[in-house]
Amino acid sequence: MTDAWPTELRVSKDRQRLSVTFNDGKRYDLSAELLRVLSPSAEVQGHGPGQAVTVPGKRNVAIISMTPTGNYAVRIGFDDFHDTGIYTWTYLKELGEKGSELFAKYEAELAEKGMSRDKSEKPR
Repeated sequence: MTDAWPTELRVSKDRQRLSVTFNDGKRYDLSAELLRVLSPSAEVQGHGPGQAVTVPGKRNVAIISMTPTGNYAVRIGFDDFHDTGIYTWTYLKELGEKGSELFAKYEAELAEKGMSRDKSEKPR
């Protein structure tokens, strides 16, 4: 168990950001895109080491739901219908503390794979 405990979770009016305030007074502003592309779900992280996938096209994803999961986490639902990630308080704190570094790594992975943060238009 962690000592990190949120005292407030607040979704912005445009649903593009989640503000998390912890019991130690630290507050983090997390983008919906960061939360979505680094979802702790098996769909994104895989079922074992080396199975994580790079998720493109989520620049404008929005948070549509937050459901408490026990005393330790929240399940976040997004407007692209992804809702299987269970974000523990520890993971939310990690995203707050290392989010810039993790997002830079994500952007590098996108570039390396020829992917974009923007949705691609599929030919008709």
